[in-house]
Amino acid sequence: MTALGTVELNRIVTDALDEWADAIRAHEPERAASSFTKDAVFQGFDRTHTVGRPGIAAYYDKQPVGLSPTYEVLERRQLSDDTLIAYVAVDFARPDGVVIRVHLTAVLVRADGAWLLSHYHVSKIEV
Repeated sequence: MTALGTVELNRIVTDALDEWADAIRAHEPERAASSFTKDAVFQGFDRTHTVGRPGIAAYYDKQPVGLSPTYEVLERRQLSDDTLIAYVAVDFARPDGVVIRVHLTAVLVRADGAWLLSHYHVSKIEV
């Protein structure tokens, strides 16, 4: 395995999450789903998970217009030349002012020349 440096790891994770967050802020569900692999495993706040971009797009389509995620990458690790894992604190600010805090575990893979989310799992933080 060719080890990536901290700066490169941060750039990869941040670039992928910035694109995802920007698409959510713009309420562009198809664009948000394009941040994921075609067969991504996705667990948001629904009771069940979904696999693939159509289910991910449907999930983001039902989110309120004006939803705005901000995030902080807490940990990141390289698992292989083409696989990274990130542990992220995310605040989803709703348009009504309510902020939902979550921890996100995301696996990113290099696919089709880009780094895409392959696995996404959020856990709501109850305070």
